[in-house]
Amino acid sequence: MSAPTIKDVAKLAGVSISTVSRVMNESKPVSPESRRKVLDAIKKLDFKPNELARSLVMRKSNMIGVIVKDIGISYMAQIIRGIEEIGRMYNYDILLSSTYGDIEAEHKIIEFMCTKQVEGIIMISEKINPEILFKLKSKKIPFVRLDKFYEYTDEHTVSIDYKSTCNKMTNYLVDEGHKSIVFISEDVTSRIGREKLAGFNEAVAERKVKSALINAKDITVQTGYDMGEEIFKLIKENNSTVVFASEDTLAIGFISYCYDNGLKVPQDISVAGFGDDLIASIYRPALTTIEEPYYDMGAISMRKLIKELRNEEKLKDVTILPSRIIERGSVATFKKK
Repeated sequence: MSAPTIKDVAKLAGVSISTVSRVMNESKPVSPESRRKVLDAIKKLDFKPNELARSLVMRKSNMIGVIVKDIGISYMAQIIRGIEEIGRMYNYDILLSSTYGDIEAEHKIIEFMCTKQVEGIIMISEKINPEILFKLKSKKIPFVRLDKFYEYTDEHTVSIDYKSTCNKMTNYLVDEGHKSIVFISEDVTSRIGREKLAGFNEAVAERKVKSALINAKDITVQTGYDMGEEIFKLIKENNSTVVFASEDTLAIGFISYCYDNGLKVPQDISVAGFGDDLIASIYRPALTTIEEPYYDMGAISMRKLIKELRNEEKLKDVTILPSRIIERGSVATFKKK
């Protein structure tokens, strides 16, 4: 037996096909009696509308495209979770695809998502090509870009204030009694690298404590480990008691170096990080760090995008979220009792 059609619904309800369409799409007013008849007929026939055809007509798919560099990156997975859970609350599905940093893949994925009638796009990247931004803007659909490393111009995004947050962590370390700090800085050609370094420098200048700087070539655990000998040279030269890494991965790598070389954290040297990656809480000693609210970044991005689609609230260029220090076991205190 063939599946019932909209014509069957109209015939059973004793109304026109256009009336059935109005009830289903809530596009125009329909009398209460006609509405009741249509809904009753839909229930009796167990009518299932063709959602693809409906979305093409209505230009409304209740679907958001999510383009991510790599779902295997832990913080990106947390962002996606926030996007998906808020989407479900508003009856929106997500269409997810990873690019692995391939620009040709990014072009193809954007085109594919547009053919699927996505109503908006959230792009989670670590560096985006200007061509891709131009392509996104040319599609004339709302989009949010989440990229914590590079500059924003007129794009919509959700982030934290890296400068003030790094300043806050530095002040926390000084308040714990640390008078000489080694700071592991990430790429200062990136927005995040410049802001974190500026926050650190501002705090040590204000508190008049000693500091030393070392630049990391990237932000992997292996890099943090490989820099261990050089970091300890700075520690000895400056009588430093704490190492503040601009990313958790660098901090974890350095802690591993300490373990392999018979040095105890925090007894011999304290270590602090930035990000609150999953590994920060399960590594030993658990890492004192700054929480980046990745789940909230995804959740708020999705909520703002949906509000834009519903004409409830316009997307703002940048939404800044609060962050906090997570105190764990990797930082010793020298405060006077």
